[in-house]
Amino acid sequence: MMKFYVINGPSINMLGIREPDIYGKETYSSLLENISKWAKDLGVEVTCLQSNIEGEIVNFIQKAYFEKIDGIVINPAAYTHTSVAILDALKACNIPAIEVHISDIDKREDFRKTSLTSQFCFKVIKGLGIEGYKVAMEELKKYLEEK
Repeated sequence: MMKFYVINGPSINMLGIREPDIYGKETYSSLLENISKWAKDLGVEVTCLQSNIEGEIVNFIQKAYFEKIDGIVINPAAYTHTSVAILDALKACNIPAIEVHISDIDKREDFRKTSLTSQFCFKVIKGLGIEGYKVAMEELKKYLEEK
């Protein structure tokens, strides 16, 4: 069975509270429940991780390497636009990854239009709300099966 990590960055744990007009009213626990259901439907094993701390996200990516995780769905959140460290961890571990964003970062503030972390990811899913995680998991599974 394929094993995925779903890694979420800062403030994703505040879903449903933080700017619901942008991020929706679904809560983080609801997101986790949906991811679990989608994983079961896809026949993959998923571990969900979240941190507001950049170094912990780097540690999650490195742990994925040592645990031989097949693929990563990552929403680096605010670190998308600033984190060379997360980009370097993705490159170093060389695990297939898809970047996901709940909102469409291209239709927001100018600084959000630049994604450092997507330079390693083979695909970026944005603007689909939490359903973007489902699409990302489906795309990741498809990519790994074709590989």
